[in-house]
Amino acid sequence: MNRRLSSTPWIHRRSRLIIGAIATLGALTTAYLTVVKLSQSSAACPTKSCDIVLQSDYATVFGLPLALFGFLAYVGMGVFALAPLAVDPVKKKDSRTKLENLTWLLLLIGAIAMSVFSSFLIYLLVFKIKALCIYCVASAIFSFSMLVLTVVGRAWEDIGQIFFTGIVVGMVTLIGTLAIYAPPPNNNSGVTIVENPGKPAIISFKPVEQPKPGVGWEITTTSGEAEIALARHLKQIGAKEYIAWWCPHCHEQKLLFGKEAYSEIDHIDCAPTDNPNGLKDECRAAKIQSYPTWIINGKTYAGVQTLEELANISNYTGARNFKYTLIRQ
Repeated sequence: MNRRLSSTPWIHRRSRLIIGAIATLGALTTAYLTVVKLSQSSAACPTKSCDIVLQSDYATVFGLPLALFGFLAYVGMGVFALAPLAVDPVKKKDSRTKLENLTWLLLLIGAIAMSVFSSFLIYLLVFKIKALCIYCVASAIFSFSMLVLTVVGRAWEDIGQIFFTGIVVGMVTLIGTLAIYAPPPNNNSGVTIVENPGKPAIISFKPVEQPKPGVGWEITTTSGEAEIALARHLKQIGAKEYIAWWCPHCHEQKLLFGKEAYSEIDHIDCAPTDNPNGLKDECRAAKIQSYPTWIINGKTYAGVQTLEELANISNYTGARNFKYTLIRQ
């Protein structure tokens, strides 16, 4: 037995443990990003790039944080890697062998899918969002590391199986990814409005083009009397909104008011035109950590607020037949 163990490459003996450790790191990273996304808080990051990425529309899939799906993927990889180690290799040798063979295949499929998806996300970071998030880069490194360890971490009897699985899983993953991030048809503005009879229409925004530096995206909704009245009330009581021109959620807030009403809002763009990662002094002094952020009557409210919520917060007593609302994610 000892001779057999000594003749086995160390990577074969330790690969599952290493994959399990990497999966654990990935799960912790994505769990943190999920909490940050859901709480609309600011991520611990040396630059604002992480917040730019997390507040982009690419960070949400099917109404849920993309990081949540990453967390589930890492947990799955950890289970596949470590589960066979819980089976006695002497008393239950056959069961252990079957479980090892099955989980190696699942690890290969999972690692390929995660690596392809991570490659696409890096493409989005570099060419679409134009900001690098250290957590996203770390997750990509984790994915590729698990793929390498899966390939070299055991003696595969059929090398062709690796290539065949890689081609099939890679193509399926890429097609599915492109379908998920496909822009909405016939919608050049990225704005989707769902009518809600008897109630405010539900509005959402998914960017289909890059924001104009220092400006953002064009406000394509119009205001009613209620929106204009609320905006003037907020200005009268000294309410301030802090935004960043590159922030899709900030644009959602603008769309809720409409073009005419939003022109009445006292808002401060915290991101310099030539440096989206920067923070203007007045925003730093106000301790702004995420966008949009409202300061009303001395209290801070982070995230997009519906007009009904703003009316309640500011003790607005005028008409409330607002045109639009949104669904909380």
